Amino acid sequence: MAGGPGWRVGLDGGRPQGRSCAHIGLLATYEPSPQAPSAGCADCVSRGWRWVRLRRCVTCGYVGCCDSSRGMHAHGHHVLSGHPVALSLASDEDWAWCFTDEAFLVRSGHGGSGHVRRQPH
Repeated sequence: MAGGPGWRVGLDGGRPQGRSCAHIGLLATYEPSPQAPSAGCADCVSRGWRWVRLRRCVTCGYVGCCDSSRGMHAHGHHVLSGHPVALSLASDEDWAWCFTDEAFLVRSGHGGSGHVRRQPH
């Protein structure tokens, strides 16, 4: 699938343009859990580790740390489960990553960076 409603493959420096993502449609049907937002990466917490950023699996809601974190638990979850897409949980980011297709996914209205521009207060 080339794109899902509201989402598209974004520019990802260093990767070839023209990539597609067969799993982008998962974002069109994704419903965030009504439960409170995650307090962190449970796998890191259990080991006493810190994480850099968090990612949420759009298939099951698992929250794991990013690839810049020591544990890389979001990627590990993909490897073990086969669940392809994870959303960034950072408040200043609005993007997802497809591990299977190695595709950076952004909302259709964004210029491609996935960063949310905040209005000054």
